[in-house]
This record gives sequence, C-alpha cells and structure tokens, in this order.
Amino acid sequence: MSQRVIFDCDPGVDDGVALLLAFSAKTELDLLGITTVAGNVSAELTARNACLIRDIAGRTDVPVFAGCTRPLVLEPIEAGHFHGESGLGDLPIGTPTRGAAREHAVDFIVRTLCDAAPESISLVITGPMTNVATALSREPRCLKGIKDLIIMGGARREGGNITASAEYNIYADPHAAQAVFNAGPRVWAFGLDATHQVRATPARTAAISAIGSPIARAAAQLIEFSNALPANGPRAQGSPLHDPCPIVWLLEPDLFEFLPCHVDVETESRLTLGHTAVEFRARADRAQNVRWAVHAESEGVFSLISRVFQA
Repeated sequence: MSQRVIFDCDPGVDDGVALLLAFSAKTELDLLGITTVAGNVSAELTARNACLIRDIAGRTDVPVFAGCTRPLVLEPIEAGHFHGESGLGDLPIGTPTRGAAREHAVDFIVRTLCDAAPESISLVITGPMTNVATALSREPRCLKGIKDLIIMGGARREGGNITASAEYNIYADPHAAQAVFNAGPRVWAFGLDATHQVRATPARTAAISAIGSPIARAAAQLIEFSNALPANGPRAQGSPLHDPCPIVWLLEPDLFEFLPCHVDVETESRLTLGHTAVEFRARADRAQNVRWAVHAESEGVFSLISRVFQA
C-alpha cells in the first residue's frame, strides 16, 4: 500500500529535486497535495515553481496549494542568492499549465488531517515550517491525522549554513520550527549533520542526467546549478542534496541512521537565532520525540534516486 503524504516545501533548487523524486514515486507515495510557503523565494514564486515542477513530472493530478507569505514573527529572509532569481536556478521558466488551487495551504492541511484516519498521513516539510505551525495552532485536532513529521532542517555537529549555528529552514522561521518540533507526533529530522554526507558529485550528477528523461534531466540541471555555487565548496565534492533526503527515507528507510533526542529552537538570541539545541541525553521532563539523522548511506541514496527516475 502506498504511503499517504502531504509535501510542504519552498521550491527552491533542492526542493525541486525532491518534488521530482516524489512525483516519480507513483506507486510508493500517494501525494495528497503539495503545499508551498515563502522561504527560498517569495510565496508567489514557490507556488509557481511547484506547479512548473509538476508539469515537468506530468503529475497535474496532484494539487498545489499556496500558503503563508511571511514567517510567524520575523521579517522574511529569502535565499535567492543560492537558488537564483526564479528559485529554480537556470531551469527555463514559463507559465504553468495549471496554477495553484484556490484553497489556502493551511486550510488544506487542516481539512485533510482532520478528515484523515488517526496516524495515517506523513507530513514532509522541506522549507520554513510556517504553514504547518499555523495549521496546528489553528486546529489542534489535526494532530490526530499525522503519522510522522519528516523534516529537513537544523544542524548540530555541522554548524549552520546561514549563520554560524543555524540552518536556513529553521532560521527563516524559528518560532514555527519550535512549535512543530514540540507539537507531539514523532519527528524524523534530517539536519545538515546527515545531508552534508549526501554529495552530488559530478559523476553522480552525470549518471542522473544520462537517464535521459525530462524529469532526470531537469533534476540534474538543478543539481548542477547548486554544484556551481562557490558557497557549496569545490565542484569535485558536489553540493549537499538536502531536501530529497526525507523523500528517500520514505522510500528506503534503511539508508539513514537516527538517534532519539529532544530539540528546542533558539528564538530570542541575535547571535544564535534559529539554532537547534539537539539534546541526546534522556530527561524525565523532556520527551525524546525527535529522531535525529546522524548517518546517510550516500551511495544508496543516489542509487535509489536513479532507480526512481528510471522507472
């Protein structure tokens, strides 16, 4: 039986690759909807980009819902310098065949989770957590429908990629992240500690491109755009493939190792705003409701990606 999934994201180059992977896993994942949020680029562009990726994948059966346009408390912090002006690197940009649905992303999340059987839907989040935090605050009953919260965000051992201690998705809306990490359902967190192990080397990128399908070529083009960014290090080592990791885990969980922990997010300090305090030590007053990814089998990750794109 396929897994029922809501995918909340802010495309974004690596979100784009993750979306292509999720759209391609037709038999394994029942995508109930793609919800988008302001993050890497504006909310208007992230919704458009999700629709464009949907066109490339030929999956107009999956609805896209545009969501929150700004963080809960802070001013928006976009990352166009990493993702290009459009948010999709140098991928050709046109008008989507079909735009986002009229229903707001938060309303869709609340309605779908409240109507679902208990613990039946996996909620994947690869951008700022504003939509999900807003939904859980508006209607706590929707918690019952969540099987797992699967998050790309945070850092411990690796340090941050937007500040010395903060990863971008958490930094962009730390108040939302704090609410979601501590909402109750079990969280599977893919921070930089794991995603920095998944490097899109030139050989791996070329192997994806060589598959030759429009989906694989688009994924390789997005990855190659990241590989060319000086901030991602020498091209030979490849850029980290962050956002596809939660989708890969849904398809093949054994490719990752986790440790139980509790996570709190810094929301006040100017110096360490967005820092994820990952506490592995068990304490009676803090539930270890987060599983923190500590290891990724990178060869296996790219082997799976190639298999899915070839299917």
